Amino acid sequence: MVDADLQRTFARDMVALRRAGLRPVVVHGGGPQISAMLDRLGLETRFEAGLRVTTPETMDVVRMVLSGRVQRDLVGHINAHGPFAVGMTGEDAHTMTAVRRAARVDGRPVDIGLVGDIVEVNPAMVRTLLERGHIPVVSPVARGADGQVYNVNADLAASALAVALHAERLVVLTDVAGLYADWPHNTEVIERLTADALEELLPGLASGMLPKMEGCLRAVRGGVRRAQVLDGRVPHAVLRGVLGETGSESGTGTESASGTGTTVVAGDGPDQGAHMAG
Repeated sequence: MVDADLQRTFARDMVALRRAGLRPVVVHGGGPQISAMLDRLGLETRFEAGLRVTTPETMDVVRMVLSGRVQRDLVGHINAHGPFAVGMTGEDAHTMTAVRRAARVDGRPVDIGLVGDIVEVNPAMVRTLLERGHIPVVSPVARGADGQVYNVNADLAASALAVALHAERLVVLTDVAGLYADWPHNTEVIERLTADALEELLPGLASGMLPKMEGCLRAVRGGVRRAQVLDGRVPHAVLRGVLGETGSESGTGTESASGTGTTVVAGDGPDQGAHMAG
C-alpha cells in the first residue's frame, strides 16, 4: 500500500463497494511510513513477536504519521470520487479502548512498550458515519482507561472493530499471496481453513503473518462469518475477494495475480458470508 497507484485503485474499489450497497470500513496501518520517519529522525525501529516496540518517542511519530499522513492520503484518494471518506482514530469518541499488550518471544516475556490490545469497542461513531453514507477511515491508535495512548496493530484493531460492528467479512491486505502451507519450503497457499485449524497453526507462524492471522481468528471467533487475507499488491484484490471476481490480468507480475488468498471460517458448515456490513 505504499505504491501510489495501488492506493488510488484501493480507493476506487472502496467507492465501488459503497455504490454497490455495501458499507466498507477502512482500518489502515502505516508500518513502512512510520519506519521511514523514525529513520529520518534517528530513532530505532525494532520488532518483537511481529509488533513494533513503541517507546514514548516512537508513539509521537506513530500518531503523527498515521493520522497526519497515511490517513489523510487515503481520505483524499477516496474523496476524489465524491464526499465519502471521513477520517478518525480509535481515540475519537472513545471508539477503541486498549490495555498494554504483553508479548513473549521463545517463551520469555519481552517489553514492547506502548503497544496496546483492544479490550473494548464503542462503534457508535462508526455506525453514525455509515448510516450517513460515509466510509470511515480509522487509524489504529487507542487510549487506555489510564489515559495512556497506545499503538495498536492495524490487523488486530480491524478485527476488534469488525466484531463490534457485527460485520459479515474482514478483509486483510498484505504483501504476500496468503497463508503459506509450508513456508519457507514452498509457496503453496492455504485457500481455506477453519478457526480450529488456524488456532493450531498460529504458534508456528512467521512474525509478520502472526498478527494478521490472529486478527482473522479473533474475528471469526467473535461472529464475523468470513475473514480473508488477500495480496494487496494485486490491483482490485478487494473487489475480487469480496465480490467473488476472478481474473489473471493484474499487471503486477506476481504469482498471486489470480489468487484468492486465504479464507478463514468458523467451522466446516456452509459459509454464506456475502457482504461487509457495519
